[in-house]
Amino acid sequence: MLGQPAGHTRAGPHPRGGCAARDDTLQLYFLCAHPSLSPSSAVALTLRAVCGLTTLQIASAYLVREATMAQRISRAKRTVAGVRFDAPGDIATVLRVLYLVFNEGYSGNVDLAAEAIHLTRHLAAAVDHPEVRGLLALMSLHHARRAARTDDGGRLVPLAQQDRIRWDTRGIIEGMAILQPALVRDRLGEYQAQAAITALHADAQTAEDTDWPQIVQWYDELVRHTDSPVALLNRAVAVGEADGPRAGLAALEELDPSLPRYTAAREYLQEKSGDVEQAARLYAEAARLAPNLAEHDHTILQPARLNAAGHEGHS
Repeated sequence: MLGQPAGHTRAGPHPRGGCAARDDTLQLYFLCAHPSLSPSSAVALTLRAVCGLTTLQIASAYLVREATMAQRISRAKRTVAGVRFDAPGDIATVLRVLYLVFNEGYSGNVDLAAEAIHLTRHLAAAVDHPEVRGLLALMSLHHARRAARTDDGGRLVPLAQQDRIRWDTRGIIEGMAILQPALVRDRLGEYQAQAAITALHADAQTAEDTDWPQIVQWYDELVRHTDSPVALLNRAVAVGEADGPRAGLAALEELDPSLPRYTAAREYLQEKSGDVEQAARLYAEAARLAPNLAEHDHTILQPARLNAAGHEGHS
């Protein structure tokens, strides 16, 4: 079982370059994380130039418009035009790129996710830093659940409904083994916090066994490190599981309704609170706003499910 996050300190400043990883792609990541660029611009440039992600994919990861991201990438290119790439940038930027590449791959491209894990393994072997281990643990734990994320028809299966027998036990054990030594170093960062949340999900034999109060504590830690609106949204859902749906809805009310998946989170908590009619309306809206086809196809079926359940209850 994971230790409590309370009392941990933030991870210290990331070391500058000096990565001796064998993989040429990883070296390119470090070189594109040039000191002359802001971290966000360096990440965007690397994702576009090295990883081959589209501008739209990168914009979605940063929750900005495609045109805004296109301008950011163009400015980054102009900034480094004529600059010699012989001064490696910060490892934090490289970690951010690897994280975003894995997320993009986890949504559908297995090769992209596997490549991110491969590169992060090289980085963990070359750099002794708890956040590198935290990111590798996070990837391993998420990847271990991949087979259960969709059914035989390719439809999305929510975490609570996944067949946990299909989870890769060896991958989960590996992720736990990578994470624990990082946590005991008491230099917490965002990737360790995310990995701890994922580990608590993986540690539960059933969805009902999930330690939601501890997950809320780890989300509090994650928010302290990132102040991420996505983390706040996920925290609201966790509060709804730990303290009841009304508490989760109250936490949700403090957030920006324009956040991606805000409506999906609200509809889930409304259903748990017993407000089936409102949940059905929200599911229809969430399907319209879904960021990908898998989530759209899953969400669009939910109003019919709720309406059918309501008719059965009145029969």
